[in-house]
Amino acid sequence: MSGTSPEPERRIDRNLFVTVSGPPGCGATTLVEGVAEALDCGYVSGGELFREIAAERGMSLSQLIAETGESEEIDRALDRRLRRIAEKWGAANKAFVLESRLAGWIAGNRADVRIWLDAPEEVRADRTADREEMTSEMQVREVIEEQRYKSYYGIDLSDRSIYDLAINTGRWDAEATLDLALTGIEGYDVEADEGAFDTPDFEI
Repeated sequence: MSGTSPEPERRIDRNLFVTVSGPPGCGATTLVEGVAEALDCGYVSGGELFREIAAERGMSLSQLIAETGESEEIDRALDRRLRRIAEKWGAANKAFVLESRLAGWIAGNRADVRIWLDAPEEVRADRTADREEMTSEMQVREVIEEQRYKSYYGIDLSDRSIYDLAINTGRWDAEATLDLALTGIEGYDVEADEGAFDTPDFEI
């Protein structure tokens, strides 16, 4: 799955708040850029916020990742930023895309469509081989995040029931993945919606 966002073949005139979640290397950033282009809207990436926090603290990504294993303050600072964004766009009645591994849970019932992306570990490792973070560091970060979500918020990340659409991006390329997501977004009908799985708010 290429890191270059495919040009969407159609534009979608929908005022929907969409979240995209998944582990490193799942293709979330690529999908988010394509969805935002199709909806002609803005987006925020949890990875960008994480890098902002690192820059604000004068730390490298590796240093900040290591710090998250020792202090919950950084984790919660990131999650509070995500929650503020979710609250803003959940009430805005305008199109917006929020991406982070926890975005679907943090946005909760404020989101109109929640998407989960994943791919086999070896596929994701190959995709992230040229990133600043080493594959081993990203794997450590995944484990730390899963543990902290359970410890801090009682969230079981293996619970996919809250997501409206789950895609294995190891099976489809970037263009096909975008097409699948846009089909779901475009076909979403508020009046025909019989109900998403309820996601209770939690303290951050």
